[in-house]
Amino acid sequence: LSTWIHGLAANQKAWSVLEDNGSVLDAVEKGVAIVESDFTNRSVGLGGLLDRDGKVTLDACIQDHDGRAGAVAFIQRFEHPISIARAIMERTPHVMLVGTGAEKWALENGFEQIDITIPEVRVAYEEWLRTSEYKPIANRENHDTIGMIAMDANGRLAGSCTTSGMAYKIHGRVGDSPIIGAGLFVDGDVGAACATGVGELMIRTAGSHTVVELMRQGFTPMDACREAVLRILTKNTDQKDMQVGFLALNKE
Repeated sequence: LSTWIHGLAANQKAWSVLEDNGSVLDAVEKGVAIVESDFTNRSVGLGGLLDRDGKVTLDACIQDHDGRAGAVAFIQRFEHPISIARAIMERTPHVMLVGTGAEKWALENGFEQIDITIPEVRVAYEEWLRTSEYKPIANRENHDTIGMIAMDANGRLAGSCTTSGMAYKIHGRVGDSPIIGAGLFVDGDVGAACATGVGELMIRTAGSHTVVELMRQGFTPMDACREAVLRILTKNTDQKDMQVGFLALNKE
């Protein structure tokens, strides 16, 4: 399962990995990597819209059936932050690396930075500078993360999440996408969930973790997602420009 229309191509790739006897972790990594490489996408990867300082900054995380996790945040000029997140999980004792430290580690571990200029994105940014307030406004700009959760034929679960974040955000802002428990949570004993929308809302409620914990209590995936959304609605009475969505999969 994955979010938004770009999830269709991601799912197709993930299915092909599973059909070739790849692991479910391979599937969720390679699936969302398809979207990261689509430079026509304006909310994931290097084709994303810029922050208010004119930079594309990327966030991603990945988690497996047993709860191992890796995440990377606030990095620039890497095509596949999801693969860096997985490498952090597998090659370090840490969960998350960020910013220049993450970039340095990635370069030292075989990942390459690339430079991409997309005139359409630059024009949109220059237009925004002239006409918009100098702050991001939730749900007016494009911020459609891709989150993916999957199960293989043996019942093993995994999930991934990757984004270029909210357009025209403050330089340095990190949303829910790379935060385990907010944008993504996987517990092989229960199920998996991922989120999309305004990241701050998911962070404040540990949204994806909430969905999984509700499933642990016996909620169906649909009812768990609904309850998590209702909790966010209750905590945020001013819902103008707000958007949240969850996907969930239980172990059955």
